[in-house]
Amino acid sequence: MKIYNTLTRKKEEFVPLKDGEVKIYVCGPTVYNYIHIGNARPLCVFDVLRRYLEYIGYNVIFVQNFTDIDDKIISKANEEGVSAKDIAEKYIKEYKIDVDGLGVKEATIHPKATENIGEIIKFVKTLVDKGFAYESDGDVYFSTKSFDEYGKLSRQPLDDLEAGARIGIDERKREPMDFALWKKAKAGEPFWNSPWSEGRPGWHIECSAMSRRYLGDTFDIHAGGQDLIFPHHENEIAQSECANGAPFARYWMHNGYINVDNIKMSKSAGNFFTVRDVAKTYGYEPIRYLMVTTHYRMPINYSIEVIEQCKASLQRIYTCHQNLEFLLTSKNSKEIADEKDIKTKMSAHKDCFIKAMNDDLNTADGITAVFELVSDINRHINANSSKELITFCANLLDELCSVFGLLQNRKKETVSDEILALVQKRTEARAAKDWALADKIRDELTSMGVTLEDTPQGIKIIQK
Repeated sequence: MKIYNTLTRKKEEFVPLKDGEVKIYVCGPTVYNYIHIGNARPLCVFDVLRRYLEYIGYNVIFVQNFTDIDDKIISKANEEGVSAKDIAEKYIKEYKIDVDGLGVKEATIHPKATENIGEIIKFVKTLVDKGFAYESDGDVYFSTKSFDEYGKLSRQPLDDLEAGARIGIDERKREPMDFALWKKAKAGEPFWNSPWSEGRPGWHIECSAMSRRYLGDTFDIHAGGQDLIFPHHENEIAQSECANGAPFARYWMHNGYINVDNIKMSKSAGNFFTVRDVAKTYGYEPIRYLMVTTHYRMPINYSIEVIEQCKASLQRIYTCHQNLEFLLTSKNSKEIADEKDIKTKMSAHKDCFIKAMNDDLNTADGITAVFELVSDINRHINANSSKELITFCANLLDELCSVFGLLQNRKKETVSDEILALVQKRTEARAAKDWALADKIRDELTSMGVTLEDTPQGIKIIQK
């Protein structure tokens, strides 16, 4: 498998540190509000990365943090007259509802910043002791000029970054680009005791401390949104490599932005949508589908038309699978001798899928392979196909869609004996050409919320 490494700006063969195991850290949400569709993209994209690595045989240790102490959380708590902890816990619960709806697998470890304060203080102390950080009036800052490679991820020299930055003058800092590792608490703010002050961690330090605790000094993949390249991930590299004396993440993966009606999504532009609000109208799965139909490094455009197209495309896959399930339950399925050529044709789509996903997680081409499989199933599988072949196709479709986290909302419907008896009576009436009785039974079934669809494979029972 090849991965585009943001650090080197090229595709590289993915070779994990340990055979058979991949360690991944993905930056999680700051829990002060409902997640928006921009948040949904890294959640879905890197869930697919995890699923694919597991699919090809790796054991994946997947760490995604919660930032549960932050200026935004404190501000929200003050607005609502509750504690910062109350706000964080509330929106962690809401987050879990949304990610469950999106079909995102639970992280192997979901650490919270507030549960790792001791680890964070130890990390900051190491930087101070090594001369990479300094205390100023209870705050602690990282000295960016102490790290010669600062800017290597964003590919901008420190002098250029400093010249282009809009940074207010802060007399507590030695240099404008220095960033906070520890913040002295203001009146009324939550705090923890430290060697420097009663305070709380800066944003960047928590990910470095938690990734070291759960994944080690060096791990395989660090991922997140494109907006995190600078300053968040740049600062993580600086403080981690200075504290640990070792390379940080070996591969860096960043997903592209989401636009709304071709305009970058932002609160100021008034085109800001939460996952919850979109899901109320369209469901969660079309949102997930949208996130994986475009290559993860490319921008995505969200609009009502696009999400409706996603819903329709998903229905194509569902309908194909439902038809296979129906064929498996139909008494008309026959055993036939040689279907080797059809199996080979179906398996070729799996080969295309793997080739696409091995090329820097090319989900766009991967989804194309799924739809080509759907087309061939619709073309070649019918009542004359063997149950063995139908099962093979259903399992293959399940297999590929499971990597994308799709087809998760299939309903295993049971049909009552009463409905089956009515369907049988209608079949007998039609055979006897008693059309009046057949129509009467059909009307009775309709009033029960049951629709019958006469197909070449038999009668399909659809329940509302």
